[in-house]
Amino acid sequence: MSDVSGSELRALMARVPSVEKVMASAEFAPLVSGYGRTQVLNALRDALDAWRLRAQSADAEGNPPLGALDSAQLQATVEAALRGRNESRLRSVFNLTGTVLHTNLGRALLPDESVRAVMTALTQPANLEFDLATGKRGDRDDLIDELICELTGAEAATVVNNNAAAVLLTLSALAAKKEVVVSRGELVEIGGAFRIPDIMSRAGAKLREVGTTNRTHLKDYDEAINARTALLMKVHASNYAISGFTKEAGLAEIAPLAHARGLAVAVDLGSGTLVDLSEWGLPREPTVRETVEAGADIVTFSGDKLLGGPQAGLIVGRRDLIAKIKKHPLKRALRVGKLTLAALEPVLQLYRAPEKLAERLTTLRLLTRSADEIHSAAQRVQLVLQQALGARYTVAAEPMFSQIGSGALPVDVLPSHGLVVRMADGKRGGRHLLALEKQLREMARPVIGRIADDALRLDLRCLEAADEAQLIAQLTAQYQGK
Repeated sequence: MSDVSGSELRALMARVPSVEKVMASAEFAPLVSGYGRTQVLNALRDALDAWRLRAQSADAEGNPPLGALDSAQLQATVEAALRGRNESRLRSVFNLTGTVLHTNLGRALLPDESVRAVMTALTQPANLEFDLATGKRGDRDDLIDELICELTGAEAATVVNNNAAAVLLTLSALAAKKEVVVSRGELVEIGGAFRIPDIMSRAGAKLREVGTTNRTHLKDYDEAINARTALLMKVHASNYAISGFTKEAGLAEIAPLAHARGLAVAVDLGSGTLVDLSEWGLPREPTVRETVEAGADIVTFSGDKLLGGPQAGLIVGRRDLIAKIKKHPLKRALRVGKLTLAALEPVLQLYRAPEKLAERLTTLRLLTRSADEIHSAAQRVQLVLQQALGARYTVAAEPMFSQIGSGALPVDVLPSHGLVVRMADGKRGGRHLLALEKQLREMARPVIGRIADDALRLDLRCLEAADEAQLIAQLTAQYQGK
């Protein structure tokens, strides 16, 4: 390659080979074979346009001119562009945030049984809405509603794409143009500024607030009931807690009142669970079965939080109310596809053997990992990370606290261990820690931690054996590449 003067620029550009000649060259044959002619052609034109623009800019501004077009460099540029264009935007990451059900990182991880079921549904036709017994069209809810009812004690069930949709559909079907009585202390907001009053408005129902933020009595519900009342509603405050001078009218009080007045009670459990988590040393949450047995006529809850399944919203309750909900036009818009049903059924089946749940259900296994087990992992990773980062930083294995996440049990924490990265000179990290955090995010498999108290913190609760081996290999490669 040799530099040319500005006066020779036009002649240089004229000697650039035609697009068709480049496409037909031996260097581009593997690209065309791998990515297809259309993609390669577009990427090549972009690369040539960019080269011409740089050449013209250099000549106009009096800068040193570009050298003659290098065919090898052109091929490398096009290949890099194609690789970047075809890389999936949805990437696997290491969740070292300390939040098990991290909303931004996909919440619950599915067990192997679900993964296999989804693969089958992806690659083979399935009886999604086909009744194998009668040979006629079926209802996709039939695939799992019997199982859901078995586990919850409800009369009937249906599934939509998330719990917000479950609440929206329930209110639209049962309370449109009527009033729904809710305690002021239960008007929650979840992620993305999604608020109970807003969803009630979108459903066409009128919110009737009762009580105060911290105290609501049974008489408040009683006095609010009128001819326009459709439902009494309880919303489980799963993403916040009020303490101090408080009073809450429980479901066991509200349900008899509602039924005596000819009304139904709907309960939004949010991150509902099917088992008593205290059996595994976790904070206790009301189960769906307990809620049904306490008198709830409709219960809504998530599939991808404490349940440990795919994103879904489950609605269980009285048969007549579920039938009305399923007939509503919104049900078709909010229904789930075959992949969600394929993933959900194996998760629900795991609950038939609760004594094996902590071993088989990924979410519960991560939540119940012992601090000692995580500490051992931290010690194994600490040396490798220290070598990879070099002398500018110190890496220490220290105790820390994980959280469940996704609005589940927000004030409860889980003893854990992890790695804490600080500046070796003892100074505040500032931009250096931010740069390191960015560097980790840009690795082949991004490492996601959090910066707090002038340190980068990597909680290893969610780093199981296979992921630990991959992380160590990735860090080792980083260290050897220095």
